[in-house]
Amino acid sequence: MLTIGRFAPSPTGSLHFGSLLAAAASYLAARQAGGRWLLRIEDLDKPREQPGATADIIRTLGEFGFCWDGEILYQSQRTAAYQQALSALASHTYPCTCSRKDLQQHAHVGEFGLIYPDTCRDQTHTDAPHAMRLRTDDETVCFTDLIRGHYCQRLHKEVGDFVVRRADGLFAYQLAVVVDDAFQGVNQIVRGADLLDNTPRQCWLQHLLGYPQPSYAHIPLAVSENGQKLSKQNLAPALDTHKRLETLVSALHFLGQTCPEADAFGSLNAFWDFAIQQWDMSKVPRVQALSYTN
Repeated sequence: MLTIGRFAPSPTGSLHFGSLLAAAASYLAARQAGGRWLLRIEDLDKPREQPGATADIIRTLGEFGFCWDGEILYQSQRTAAYQQALSALASHTYPCTCSRKDLQQHAHVGEFGLIYPDTCRDQTHTDAPHAMRLRTDDETVCFTDLIRGHYCQRLHKEVGDFVVRRADGLFAYQLAVVVDDAFQGVNQIVRGADLLDNTPRQCWLQHLLGYPQPSYAHIPLAVSENGQKLSKQNLAPALDTHKRLETLVSALHFLGQTCPEADAFGSLNAFWDFAIQQWDMSKVPRVQALSYTN
């Protein structure tokens, strides 16, 4: 079976070192398997989108030597597909009129955030503004992560029924990502460990929609010396395109790979040829996060 991987950034700012790690790991895993690597722009949340960020992301990936297959998929153009999936889930969803204040007052806090307290679970119709929630049950959802090993969640107990369409009408990440991965035939997902606890929810959606389940691998997060995740929200510095080889070599070292220093490579092509040949998923550290200083 042809391996199909992907990188799916949100245009909420410039790519940073943490973004590069996810891009590189997914790219190397797909290319070493002789597979395809797709680029998807997850631009559903327009209020959070930064002007010019999409073009900046695409340009930066190109400057670092990434070559994607086919056309770029934009989630903002896929709302009809998400609506179709939501309709297919009609027997498993219900309208929820709970506000954030309601949840803060009545929901318990679990390991993965607020656990929905089933307030609207028996509601079948409302004319008030509402989100749509997906029912979960008390069965344990498990998958085997290629880096972290066996991972399980009891969705209803640990997460609760979760939102698949927001009250403002925007489709939620959990639904959109599952629909798009199935549409694009993605069967290998390599991404950051901050999304590990999202995966059982996505497996649950795949089960209900009759989609195949991809393989998953969650790489360590890059964090600052004070333990803060490198992210756009935390104002992580944008990638310096003047230090491309040095930054790529740092990314490989962070991912546990053996790699000579940047001056050993005469070009980006030489680096990628080496990195693809040498990529070894088993060497990626099996931890949630690692410290990184630029």
